[in-house]
Amino acid sequence: MPTGLRHYTNAHEVTAPLIAAYAKVREPLLHLPNYAVPTFAERLERHGGEPGFEAVLAFDAEGRPVGYAYGNTVESGDRWWKRMGEVDPAFTRAPALALKEIGVTVPHRGTGLARRIHDALLAGRSEAYVSLMVNASAGDGKVRRVYEAWGYEAIGTSRPSPESPVLTAMIRPVRTAA
Repeated sequence: MPTGLRHYTNAHEVTAPLIAAYAKVREPLLHLPNYAVPTFAERLERHGGEPGFEAVLAFDAEGRPVGYAYGNTVESGDRWWKRMGEVDPAFTRAPALALKEIGVTVPHRGTGLARRIHDALLAGRSEAYVSLMVNASAGDGKVRRVYEAWGYEAIGTSRPSPESPVLTAMIRPVRTAA
């Protein structure tokens, strides 16, 4: 199952393959309003127009998208931070990367592909910190534990929309010691 990674900074260029990958990754949840493909497409359109947008997609040998991550730059005062409540100003005084989505299809889970995509997204970033939000119950807590193993620590909670579950906000430096 070889995969190649591609970087994108133009959201319109990546919309179709990103939505295709998202639909495969989130297939069991697509019936929920917050996970529905049209809802995701709206979020992607909004995020794609925000500063510092970047996506990394993984493709299998047949050219099908099998994983992705994307994010954009957030400044102090951005709604990303405001939804978390009180956040240590050390994290918000300079621009940060908000990792908005990451996922891999079922056959590629547990292979290290998600980490490769994540690290590829962070590799060229200039921000000091990267933040994400995770549903703490996803995978019975396994997803949060994966992020903790990658160096993220919880800094608060957020509920981005009424349809969204309460999410755990996490952060780590973009560059970490090996």
